[in-house]
Amino acid sequence: MATLILSAVGTAVGGPIGGAIGALVGRSVDTRIIGRPSRQGPRLTELAVTTSSYGQPIPRIFGKMRLPGAIVWATDLQESSETSGGKGQPRTTTYSYAISFAVALSSRPISGMRRVWADGSLLRGAAGDLKVGGTMRLYRGLGDEAADPLIAAELGSHACGFRGLAYVVFENLDLASFGNRIPALSFEVETGDGALDLVDFLDDAILAPGASVPLDGLTGFADEGGTRADLLSHISGVFPHISTATEDGIGLAAMPDTASSVLPPAIVGRVDEHALPAVTRRPVDPDAPAALRYYDAARDYQASVQRAPGSGAQGSTIEFAGVFGAGDAQSRIAQLRQSAHRLREWLSYRIAEPTSGCAPGQAVYRTGDVRSWLVRGWEWHSGGVDLMLQRIAARRPIGAVADPGAASVPLDALPGTLRLRYFEMPWDGTGAGNVPQRYAAVSQTSSRASVTLSGVEHDSLIPLGLSARGSAVLGESTVDLAASAALVFEPAATLGIALSSGQAQLQSVDERALLDGANRLRIGEEIVQFRVAEPVGDGHWMLSGLLRGRGGTEHFAASGHPAGSPVILLDRQLLALPANNYDEICGESGLTGSAPVYAQLESAGSTLRPLAPVHPSVCATPAGDPEWRWIRRARGSWRWLDAVDVPLAEEREAYRIGLGPVAAPVAQWEATSASFSLSAPQWDALRAAHPGAQMWVCQVGSHAVSLPTLLPS
Repeated sequence: MATLILSAVGTAVGGPIGGAIGALVGRSVDTRIIGRPSRQGPRLTELAVTTSSYGQPIPRIFGKMRLPGAIVWATDLQESSETSGGKGQPRTTTYSYAISFAVALSSRPISGMRRVWADGSLLRGAAGDLKVGGTMRLYRGLGDEAADPLIAAELGSHACGFRGLAYVVFENLDLASFGNRIPALSFEVETGDGALDLVDFLDDAILAPGASVPLDGLTGFADEGGTRADLLSHISGVFPHISTATEDGIGLAAMPDTASSVLPPAIVGRVDEHALPAVTRRPVDPDAPAALRYYDAARDYQASVQRAPGSGAQGSTIEFAGVFGAGDAQSRIAQLRQSAHRLREWLSYRIAEPTSGCAPGQAVYRTGDVRSWLVRGWEWHSGGVDLMLQRIAARRPIGAVADPGAASVPLDALPGTLRLRYFEMPWDGTGAGNVPQRYAAVSQTSSRASVTLSGVEHDSLIPLGLSARGSAVLGESTVDLAASAALVFEPAATLGIALSSGQAQLQSVDERALLDGANRLRIGEEIVQFRVAEPVGDGHWMLSGLLRGRGGTEHFAASGHPAGSPVILLDRQLLALPANNYDEICGESGLTGSAPVYAQLESAGSTLRPLAPVHPSVCATPAGDPEWRWIRRARGSWRWLDAVDVPLAEEREAYRIGLGPVAAPVAQWEATSASFSLSAPQWDALRAAHPGAQMWVCQVGSHAVSLPTLLPS
């Protein structure tokens, strides 16, 4: 501001010369008040995401680095539709999309690619597994690679091989997990053997023999473009080095810490020619480096900061677009701050004529002085050569113990085995009661790929137009579950289960939620509800407080279940299937190398089958004849409601009563009410003819007959 004001005043008073004088005075004022302007090199990009724009530079990658790519080719979106619903629910058609595209990674060859992130989650694991449907092909940027076959098929003779450019091609990438759009991608690529040297960054420059500056601790770097001078300036802020121009090329060497040449005697025209020139000691720079901001590989290449020990809140922060470990980053910034405090002595030294041992970049010492000096520059004139020397000292080793900090890192695990279960459920009272309620339970851990379902008809697969995400909770019991009468809540009963996914979670509920139908679990063909779920580690859970035989499955509760019985959590992750009469279905994952799986229909007919009568009893009529009574239940009625008549849920009320085996009774009767009577002589004759035979009753429904309920003798 002072520069502008005083420049204008000077111009008004003294013309152009006055304006120049005013600008110089104003600049001096601004410098004292505001400080000197500073230049900054490339800044950290905070893990920028994939973009596509003309003129965008494609970086050169060194070591191992995470970077966004640039989309260089893409097809149109490929649309597919899926219809779900039915069973009293509205039919819904959902649309999903896939796309094929190519992403440029590096403008120099790479040796490989590891993980890929999409919207912050892993799209590709370190083992090379895609977490969603589609295929991926990597081109390392070699000069003899052919054009990608998909690009060649799409563009024909206009297809480009992108030789010398490392890129990756995604074919039919499933976008359902990303809101049906191309996600924000970032890639972990690697080049070389991991050991980096500054000469690697200057592979297109002429270097002097022996040029080398090891970049200790640096494991990755991305050169975003610009001049080589800017690149060297940026790297020298973290790795100080000596750059010299020789007749053989650019000389590069690490900053020396010991002298190798002796200085000629100084010539200054003094009376005492043996007196040593005076040493100037500069004050400590308050902006000496105190913190280093970098990419930390332990935190999935997120930006991190390490401060030099003892620096406090003073000093500047160096932004360096390279990859370090936390300990290496702290050691590096500690050495830089140590050098800033120790290398403050300067010396102006005049010699008679230039020598090769005193050229800029050489480490020298004076006779009679144990200190070492670095020749920072020289100036030739008629009186000799003036050398600008900076004191150097041996670096002290710094042992740093640093913490990279916590980071939310997505789990990288190989996709688990694709599991598929296909079963029919007792009617839950919703929707039409005459349509089978069939569900598919699909589970595949560590995968976000869609699993497409098809019906199996002879040797053909009939697409059902449905897909699942593989998030159903499946497992098996780890202990025997004893038989139960399934009459009352069993607070002391327990069940141990092992889930197929260690990330699956169960939760405890209160009694009210339990009675409202929460926490339903299918074990074998019995439906159980649990009140308390306690994790015991490694995907194992202990369930307690059980309601057995739910939904009319008390017949299966009466026989119990051995350890290893299959378990399915009946929640919203199940996929309702259409009423097509398929006895078997097939599930196919879009993951590369995943084989289809098949599942047979379990509990067929359970939706339409009436519930067996309950609470049977026998009494004598006034005439002395036996009379059996029972209480009717209805499909869809999972709870007993006081003062509410149980709905029929069938076209008519009818019962079948039999004596002896259910499949081949010795006698059979029909009834239209919840009672049945025989004359005493007839009953005595039947018992005498068939000793030990058991009476039973089944409810006859509109579509099926219930399981039998035994009547007391």
